[in-house]
Amino acid sequence: MANPRAQEITGRTVVSEEHGKKFGTVQDISFVATSGELMNLLVTDTTKHLEDTQLQEDKKGRNIIPFSAVKSIGDFVIVSEDDIL
Repeated sequence: MANPRAQEITGRTVVSEEHGKKFGTVQDISFVATSGELMNLLVTDTTKHLEDTQLQEDKKGRNIIPFSAVKSIGDFVIVSEDDIL
């Protein structure tokens, strides 16, 4: 997948590819400044489904989902549960 712009991702709901579970909302992204490579989605407003996975959090308490888990971006950001667990 080509790297989308941050504004295309922030504010979108994160949903699992496998079961359609809602995980939360993308608040921000982290990226490599020199190359622009997207590294992680920083997710807030998390649901019980994401809290149960016990993902790593950043300093602000946002859950970190690796960008490699993103399968598609449209009305929602679709991620693979297998890739985040």
